[in-house]
Amino acid sequence: MTESVADRLETVRAGVADAAAQASRDPAGITTVVITKFHPVSLVRELHALGVRDFGENRHQDAQAKAAELADLDLTWHFVGQLQSKKARQAAAYARVIHSLDRDSVVDALASDERTIDAFVQLNLTTDAARGGVPDDALEELVARVVATNGVRLLGVMAVAPLGEEPRAAFARLRAASDRVRAIDPAAVFISAGMSGDYREAILEGATHLRIGSTITGNRPTRG
Repeated sequence: MTESVADRLETVRAGVADAAAQASRDPAGITTVVITKFHPVSLVRELHALGVRDFGENRHQDAQAKAAELADLDLTWHFVGQLQSKKARQAAAYARVIHSLDRDSVVDALASDERTIDAFVQLNLTTDAARGGVPDDALEELVARVVATNGVRLLGVMAVAPLGEEPRAAFARLRAASDRVRAIDPAAVFISAGMSGDYREAILEGATHLRIGSTITGNRPTRG
């Protein structure tokens, strides 16, 4: 029998609770952001009915349209993809949280005296400059810029575990980076880490925000 969205969601919730217990953490302090890219708004409505309030998208055009169509629901939209500086201000109109600040131009584009958006600085845990995220040796400089920018509130750090590396070791490095960030901004205590295949390891290393897609949503629909 095909597993339902409700079943998959409950499986992840149980997995989060189990990993939190292993880490001696309260699962209530862990936010699961369900990534719904390429999925229809009907799935978002179904998940909302199951109690999900945090949703993530990584393509601005799709996210903007989805947020507009679902404006009747009490949702928190998270932008989790690489964000172009020219689209940053538009993204801030619907997203409450941006997980991917990685360069000065995006931070500057988000500056505002009218609203405040929550944001994570994305750290590149590899030596490949083509991967998303700020290089480790430039982390403090970018964090300082975020802290000095009106309209942007720094939540903490975000990263994706590199392919070919044991996820927990990668997330341990992110946790160490979080300590460095908190030395600059003590309120930036949050860590966005962990996806469908490695969220347990992320929780063990202090993740507060998980970005989980197919394990909850199922395979993405075929696009014609």
